[in-house]
Amino acid sequence: MLNRFYFPVAVGTPEGADGFGLSVEVIQLGPLTVGQISFSGPVSLVVAELDAYHVSMPTSGRMRSRHAGREVVAGPSTAILFGPGHAVHTMHDANSAELAVKIERGALEQELAGLLGRPVDGPIDLPPSVDLSGGPGHSWSRLVRLLRDELEYRESLIYQPLIAEQLRGSVLSGLLLSLPHRYQAELTAPATPGPPRAIRRVVDAVQEEPERPFSVTDLAKIAGMSVRSLQEGFRRHLGCTPMAYLQQVRLLRAHEGLRLADPLRTTVAAVAHRWGFAHLGRFASIYRERFGEQPSDTLRRTE
Repeated sequence: MLNRFYFPVAVGTPEGADGFGLSVEVIQLGPLTVGQISFSGPVSLVVAELDAYHVSMPTSGRMRSRHAGREVVAGPSTAILFGPGHAVHTMHDANSAELAVKIERGALEQELAGLLGRPVDGPIDLPPSVDLSGGPGHSWSRLVRLLRDELEYRESLIYQPLIAEQLRGSVLSGLLLSLPHRYQAELTAPATPGPPRAIRRVVDAVQEEPERPFSVTDLAKIAGMSVRSLQEGFRRHLGCTPMAYLQQVRLLRAHEGLRLADPLRTTVAAVAHRWGFAHLGRFASIYRERFGEQPSDTLRRTE
């Protein structure tokens, strides 16, 4: 399972140990893999050379690692980070578990390039560890745990393209924004707002195909600018973020769909999911705020 979903790995047990058991549950969203890995006995894992970025977040027990000349000991309040191009050696306590996040190298570096609006010279120099007890690291870990909580649901809405793309982009950009690295100052500096003509291109694309699983990076590519310039341009010219604008367009399409639908053949859930709204309670709330009635009222109303 580790070889299939993560990396070619050599597994060993300490001398005198009675062996170990391994349990792996995985969700894959394109270049993002999130897994819950549990060990019933002490075990060592060796990867000859990583070809991706990887974050290990112990949820029970301790984990010790050697990577790129650095050694880290981590528990549930610390995550260990590994970058491509180096070997990894980890030791795991008996009855330990971790959340394991693998991000393909190209995907994370392209996400950073989109945020900056220019190519980057990778690999990205991630720190060896990050504190998960508070601050941005804790916030990012909660986002990963949200995906972990969907592991047992094989028909989870996170596999819907509209929703998967948003979650995947949030995990990748959230990691980049929550860690120190050589691009951080540029990434967090004030952005120049994009010009009206470029913003218009994005508005037209959203209006034409709001059902597409747009990420903010996709919209920035359409505009020909960085994600941050796109966001500043939308705030200046439209008074909202690009994703908020996309949500409003999808909300209008959902309203129209409910208004024209046959209530005997269509459900509110089906229409909401069609337009990328995964959480029905949240959908009902923003729908009521926008249109002054429940989605079910619109569906039941006859012309």
